[in-house]
Amino acid sequence: MSLHSSIIIDSFIARAEALLTRLESMVPPTPPQTDLNGAIAFRWRRQAAKGWLQPIARLSQVRLEDLFHVERQKTLIEQNTLQFLQGRPANNVLLTGARGTGKSSLIRACLNRYAEEGLRLIEIDRHDLADLSDIVDLVADRPERFIFYCDDLSFEQGDPGYKALKVALDGSAAAQAENVLIYATSNRRHLMPERMADNLELSRDPAGDLHPGETVDEKISLSDRFGLWLSFYPFSQDDYLAIVAHWLRAFGCESGHAEQSRTEALQWALQRGSRSGRTAWQFAKDWAGKHAD
Repeated sequence: MSLHSSIIIDSFIARAEALLTRLESMVPPTPPQTDLNGAIAFRWRRQAAKGWLQPIARLSQVRLEDLFHVERQKTLIEQNTLQFLQGRPANNVLLTGARGTGKSSLIRACLNRYAEEGLRLIEIDRHDLADLSDIVDLVADRPERFIFYCDDLSFEQGDPGYKALKVALDGSAAAQAENVLIYATSNRRHLMPERMADNLELSRDPAGDLHPGETVDEKISLSDRFGLWLSFYPFSQDDYLAIVAHWLRAFGCESGHAEQSRTEALQWALQRGSRSGRTAWQFAKDWAGKHAD
């Protein structure tokens, strides 16, 4: 082989190796294998066309006893969850209403209470709802009971996740897996924006819907597929202060500190424009941190 030919071959090999290196960097890594026995909560992750269940290492330690002034909602979701764990009929649940009133915390508290009885949780982002059937396939044969958890759920017109969730709830020829329920939270009761024009029976717009009532039905059809609705409402001033007192005790403050901090707690809520459990917890954490010995 001539020196010239050798140089050409070496150059070709170098270019081929460089091309392979670039191609390898463009190929997504193989998703890690998930040990479903190694955690009680998981998050669905997606990269390119591949998805996997990622264990959640640090869980919120909120307890059902930490949630106040939502006794009715607490009783109903706990009963539904117990039915689910015992293999009895149970409903998918939609929790809606005022922000910061304990919707998400209630679901996490149920997990903490019943994890030892086989309850598991999988968080799914709205943008990944099209993967619901794939996730069901991963857990359908497991002995545990899985809550698919969608937090702060809302959709815009034409969102692909909207129809995917409709099908998963009650629109597929295949039955929902016996060990899976969907719990979702939202500030919107019907999960989609509602407009004044939706209430008009007739439209003067020549390009508008011929049957606007059917458009309204389509917008509320998703929430109708949740068997259990739980509504949450803003707290009164006394309720808010009672929650502040609870969290101050939880952060190690003395009993008299609740009265001492009353004015500051009310000012904090006024600045936030919300008397909610979340606001009370945030204030108590701030106050306890400033006054710690």
